Amino acid sequence: MSEAVTKALRADLEGHIDLAYRSRIRDHFNMDVSTFLGVRIPIVRKIAAAHFHDVRGRSIEDILDLCEDLLRAGMYEYKIIAFDWSYRCRRRLAPEHFGVLHRWLAQYVDDWTDCDDFCTHTLGAFLVDHPSFVEKVKPWTASPNRWMRRASAVCLIYGLRRGKHLEPAFEVARALFQDEDDLVHKGCGWMLKDASKRYPDEVFDFVMAWRTSMPRTTLRTAVKLLDEDRKRKALSTPA
Repeated sequence: MSEAVTKALRADLEGHIDLAYRSRIRDHFNMDVSTFLGVRIPIVRKIAAAHFHDVRGRSIEDILDLCEDLLRAGMYEYKIIAFDWSYRCRRRLAPEHFGVLHRWLAQYVDDWTDCDDFCTHTLGAFLVDHPSFVEKVKPWTASPNRWMRRASAVCLIYGLRRGKHLEPAFEVARALFQDEDDLVHKGCGWMLKDASKRYPDEVFDFVMAWRTSMPRTTLRTAVKLLDEDRKRKALSTPA
């Protein structure tokens, strides 16, 4: 059955390939597009929604297996669909599925767009529903995999937007201050910026306490939503 699903998806996607768009993505981002069909993202999401109707009645294990088949195929558009379907099933995810989500992140996420899509949706929702697993995310800050390190911050954004995970976010941020990867710095700053929407006082105090230790990219991103006075104080040169 998974082969039939994949075949139907492929046929639908191929009907919307835009080679000019594919070339623009290659040239603008200096990107290897060998695993990119060239279907625009809004269209991919519409196709994902349409075909989910054919599989949503299956067990969560069957759907996750289908998603993994898509991820294993390595096509960019398939990844979008796999992550879309897993998010549509987020309320059916149980603690025993954390291993699956962890494996997907470690094996199939190889780009910042994949990382952010998966982490701010499926993985983030899982951590809100099963908050004890936040403790298992913290060690990712020391992973040799840059996407795991970025994920340790970005996966908390879903919860921060809902008033959760503030203290874990600060703990993860402190662990990432010594990271040398700019994409990790940006992910950490994004996490703190989103935290500031609900917790401006706490984030400002945190930034002021640690601003001499955090990467400048993280600092600039973290304070973007603070008021101008606080932003100026945070970005000023310490006396």
